Amino acid sequence: MTQPPDWSALSAESLRRIADALERIAPAPAPAPDLSGAEAFVWHVAPDRLQPVAEVNRVALDLLRDIDRARDTLLANTRQFARGLPANNALLWGARGMGKSSLVKAVHAQVATEAPEAGLKLIEIQREDLPSIGRLMGHLRGAAARVILFCDDLSFSHDDQHYKSLKAVLDGGIEGRPGNVVLYATSNRRHLMPRDMIENERSSAISPSEAVEEKVSLSDRFGLWLGFHPCGQEEYLAMIEGYCAAHGLEIDPARLRAEAIEWQATRGGRSGRVAWQFFTDLAGREGLRL
Repeated sequence: MTQPPDWSALSAESLRRIADALERIAPAPAPAPDLSGAEAFVWHVAPDRLQPVAEVNRVALDLLRDIDRARDTLLANTRQFARGLPANNALLWGARGMGKSSLVKAVHAQVATEAPEAGLKLIEIQREDLPSIGRLMGHLRGAAARVILFCDDLSFSHDDQHYKSLKAVLDGGIEGRPGNVVLYATSNRRHLMPRDMIENERSSAISPSEAVEEKVSLSDRFGLWLGFHPCGQEEYLAMIEGYCAAHGLEIDPARLRAEAIEWQATRGGRSGRVAWQFFTDLAGREGLRL
């Protein structure tokens, strides 16, 4: 049987060297993040770091059509937050391609321009990095800037435990969400879980109602639920016309309408994303640089 070391035989000098070695091995406390170098960042792990984004991929707020209520609500919430007033976490859910993530980025740009003194920053965190969100919040808690934490396409599948990390931060836990941070997330699902996952919990759990509550309570932690719904043909065409006007592309209205309708027919649906894809193709054919 191995005997434990006799620490009493070590000299004070030996103990000091051991302590110094342990300090070199242990990672130093992470410094407060420097958010002055950019307006947007992406959070990465292993090692933890905030990578500046030189140019955010976004469209102007006035080019986002048919989402007036969601736009006005999120804009008002973000303006409150930038002013240091109470603001809610927001979940933007609904039809794909209808401008959920574009709205978050456009609202950030609009408010950052209106109130530069607020130092409003946008930080994107990937869904697979959610287990590290507590560490990110710790870094941001002492920052002077006000931060929109953005998680795009947030959803959870069977046996996915990442949602527990997020629940602990969204108004849960002892520390709670830092006052200078608000979370905006987008998802195709209102409750962030697939329906068959919820139904499976009902059928297999000892207490079905409690199991379901555990799964859907995450979305309840978002104070704002902003729904996005599929657009009709006229709204789809208005989006394209708006892109043409904004970029100075002049084209016969009848031709534009015919080609746009043909394009959406080949895609099997209409959305803001489909409208932009058509306009990108049209601009390329017309020799227009975007």
